[in-house]
Amino acid sequence: MNKSDIKILLVDDEPDILEIVGYNLRNEGYQTFTAENGLEAIKSAKKNMPHLILLDIMMPEMDGIEACEKIRKIKSLENVLIAFLTARGEDYSQVAGFEAGADDYITKPIKPKVLISKIKSLLRRLKSEKDSEDSLKIGDIVIDRDEYVVYKAGKKISLPRKEFELFSLLTSRPGKVFKREVILDTVWGNEVVVGGRTIDVHIRKLREKIGDDHFKTVKGVGYKFVLLENEK
Repeated sequence: MNKSDIKILLVDDEPDILEIVGYNLRNEGYQTFTAENGLEAIKSAKKNMPHLILLDIMMPEMDGIEACEKIRKIKSLENVLIAFLTARGEDYSQVAGFEAGADDYITKPIKPKVLISKIKSLLRRLKSEKDSEDSLKIGDIVIDRDEYVVYKAGKKISLPRKEFELFSLLTSRPGKVFKREVILDTVWGNEVVVGGRTIDVHIRKLREKIGDDHFKTVKGVGYKFVLLENEK
């Protein structure tokens, strides 16, 4: 996919941010669209079908968290990449964002070089998704890497991107304990500063969707995925 084909929706209530970030993105050759609040973002996303949405958290009308949750429920936008723009580095804010379905965080003040590097890193996932058409079967679970969906006993389970990547990692070696730092590095990458609770939040959501018994906590170390006796 050429840069000129990639569409990025930039959502922020600060005109300066829209102007500066928009300029840097266009300079790189990306198509850009802008919105000033969550409501406008949803309308623009439906109309323009972006590949990536850069979403501010604190906005009038509708904040970024609520907008992200609503966008994730729109069938045609379920695979769009979403990164939050935020000056709030607190753990609770990041956890709320990831729970809403965000893929990443970009902290303000935004440095153009860091921004472009982060965006390129995010957009590489689009490529890797396209290139990866394999599916993995474990017990009664089928992981379709091409569609980013999981089937359990024939029932389709849609997972947000980060939950899917975490699940793919754990199921790549059933029974193996993955250390927390390995999970953070593999799923979120070294450039993302996320709190320790982020992994716990994603594991909790996977337990709710896939089944509590499949995920074991190894205290002080990390997590592992296990097959149940009747699935071996």
